[in-house]
Amino acid sequence: MDEDEVIITADQLVAPVPAVNTTEASDKPDFGPLSAKDLQDKRNEFRRVRVPPHRLSPLKRDWLKIYSPIVEHLKLQVRMNPKTRMIEIRTCDETEDIGAVQKAADFVRAYCLGFSPEDSLALLRMDDLFLDSFEVKDVKTLNGDHLSRAIGRLAGKDGKTKYTIENATKTRIVLADSKIHILGTYQNIKIAKNAISSLIMGSPPGKIYANLRTIASRMKGRF
Repeated sequence: MDEDEVIITADQLVAPVPAVNTTEASDKPDFGPLSAKDLQDKRNEFRRVRVPPHRLSPLKRDWLKIYSPIVEHLKLQVRMNPKTRMIEIRTCDETEDIGAVQKAADFVRAYCLGFSPEDSLALLRMDDLFLDSFEVKDVKTLNGDHLSRAIGRLAGKDGKTKYTIENATKTRIVLADSKIHILGTYQNIKIAKNAISSLIMGSPPGKIYANLRTIASRMKGRF
């Protein structure tokens, strides 16, 4: 063996492990999870919903049904301002859910559009429900008697056509003059909107019923 040769053993090939400074690790701050109440802004959130003139009398009759779920379940403050004809909603110290004020505003807005308190209440209980509004003129430009006939086709005799679309698509529909409001899930609203648009365009109700029966059977097969 030459004198210049260097012998390296296996122990010398292992890299030294740096020592962990326990004092440095323990100095790191430990943040616990925040509750919904801690996430709230110190300022109270506020919403106003305008009440149409034709919904003032029903609102007085159903005020307890509107007031109770907002105050008792969502822990919000609500009042009716008769001067401005607006329902005012705001958070308070007891409010737990940061999205409660928006849910309450959607609930009141659905009632003001013409939905019953029971149907509007679904917006508070389920997160995947939405409101969609459009006019007959958005689908087809109609005036005078043509517009009246189109609205009549949407309702049907004694509301038969409207109820059929509602039951087949699991939605709720309000016909307010030439405006149409639909309450339901995104997919169901799309199906109901297509059926309503076909009626406005002049399709016979029998053809719409057949399509809805097919769609209803497919929806039952999914669940």
